[in-house]
Amino acid sequence: MPDMNVPPGARTVARGGGSAPGWMTGPASEPGQRSMGENACDDAFGWAAREADRVLFCVKDGGAWRPVTAEQFAARVTSVAAGLIAGGIRPGDRIGLMAAPSLDWMVCDFAIWAAGAVTVPVYETSSVEQIGWELSDSGAVAVFAGNAQFAGAIEDTQPAKVEIVWQLDAGGLDALARAGQGIAAEELARRRGAVTSATLATIVYTSGTTGQPKGCMISHGNLTAAVRAVMSVPGVRDRVLAGDASSLFFLPLSHILARVVALCLVHAGKRAAYLADPGELPAELPAFQPTILLAVPRVLEKIATVARQRAEAEGHQRLFTAAEATAVAYSRAGRRPGIRLRVRHAAYGRLVYTRLRRGLGGQAAWVISGGAPLNEDLAHFLHGAGITVLEGWGLTETAGPVTINPPRVQRIGSVGQPLPGCSARIAADGEVEVEGPVVFQGYWQDPQATSEAFDGRWLRTGDLGRVDDDGFVYITGRKKELIITAGGKNVMPSVLEDRVREHWMIAECVVIGDRRPYIAALVTLDGEAFARWKQRQGKPAGATVGELTEDPDLRAVVQTTVDRANMAVSRAEGIKRFRILPGRFATGAELTPTQKIRRDYVLAKYAADAEALYG
Repeated sequence: MPDMNVPPGARTVARGGGSAPGWMTGPASEPGQRSMGENACDDAFGWAAREADRVLFCVKDGGAWRPVTAEQFAARVTSVAAGLIAGGIRPGDRIGLMAAPSLDWMVCDFAIWAAGAVTVPVYETSSVEQIGWELSDSGAVAVFAGNAQFAGAIEDTQPAKVEIVWQLDAGGLDALARAGQGIAAEELARRRGAVTSATLATIVYTSGTTGQPKGCMISHGNLTAAVRAVMSVPGVRDRVLAGDASSLFFLPLSHILARVVALCLVHAGKRAAYLADPGELPAELPAFQPTILLAVPRVLEKIATVARQRAEAEGHQRLFTAAEATAVAYSRAGRRPGIRLRVRHAAYGRLVYTRLRRGLGGQAAWVISGGAPLNEDLAHFLHGAGITVLEGWGLTETAGPVTINPPRVQRIGSVGQPLPGCSARIAADGEVEVEGPVVFQGYWQDPQATSEAFDGRWLRTGDLGRVDDDGFVYITGRKKELIITAGGKNVMPSVLEDRVREHWMIAECVVIGDRRPYIAALVTLDGEAFARWKQRQGKPAGATVGELTEDPDLRAVVQTTVDRANMAVSRAEGIKRFRILPGRFATGAELTPTQKIRRDYVLAKYAADAEALYG
């Protein structure tokens, strides 16, 4: 019988495994686990009430990781929320939060919610212009700033309604706690109790790959639905979040995916720790030994590249290459690897894979990847090496993930199946559309953009894709990024860009050619890799990329990886010319905080370089 909810022109529909079950149905993952309440901060208070000593977080103290219990966290949140109320913060007020990942970030977020207010997270890599836009557009009345640099940047923007900035590293939370000592417990309980699933929890601004960022209104119901859905995926409770599960966060908590994953750990009562400086990751991974890592594809690509370079430096390049190929083949073979493949895999497990896992702390068995498509071979390599990548897909507008590859049924190359209670369909033009309880309330003060984002109850995602017969979703590119050459050829740039970036010397690749006679590319190099290449090739140690952009040896390296990438497409779609840019892309400028290319920005900044490719 046809689905009466699917209009003509929509080709394929995939649905999650029914509505997400209520928390009281089915077995709980922990003794005494209860239902999630009406708002996103209820879980932490729930643990404090029934298992006060449950360790929910860890903080670095004196060189060691110190546990923070549910009772301690809830007490800190309560004291800061009381300070907000004493300071005149009213229900519905917007409060900015600009800081690196930390326990204080989580305290601020929960305290804002407990006071009935709305969090407006601001990436710490944001430009002054972006900071000013987001705080002014949201009408924020106050801001939490992680340090003096952030506080200064906020003050420089002079947002109209911001009356106070609390600096976290200067005792801002302690000052709030002291100010709130006169607030009665009954008032705090009333404020928190008035927050329902329909209450606005946060306004998260889109990363702005094109145009001015828009504020996505995400309710407490959106966040709790996202947690419910993720926790309902078979294998998440009893495998990923089983036992002594833990995660070390180093991605910005301003990103909605990191926020939802953090809420899932709180709900499950598992340990979470935070790194303000991602550069500390190599030292802290073996110290903390997380079982789960949240990463974006560029981070995973960097991990694999560093492992290859280390093997090469030690004279084990051939060994690593063979081990990598074996891991990919083993993963692709699924449950039926041949005997020879099993023997090779076991041998490389001792020589290579164990060392790779040790580099991730030794206990990391699960990697959650989102924010951009993950290279299929890289996913197979990690899976074959004993690290399962749970690749998912979603938008800020869907409060994080809307699909996920289930832990028990991996289909590498896809972004998984819709979460329980959610559905995805492919429209007539190939755009993926989704619906479900995770879909946001709309864009802040922008009814026109909100209306344009929906087709009835279906959210237009802007991504192109397909759905297979088993309901797995495949993302093939961004609708707005589709290049149409002067000859009328449609080209999806991500196919070429991903393959060019696989080379160890390439940092970024931006494919261009819209309304042009052929496809071309702008390329940047990895600084460390470029330095090693110069040494091997006998180039002057002080030579810069800008001085060597026309060096025939350097161009030959880039040409080789371009030729390899072109094998994935037709001749008409291949890269005909490229230009090596002298600098590197920076987060907050050419790159979003999740390392996606801001195409409009790049094409404007490097317009002369792009034009030269067609001169």
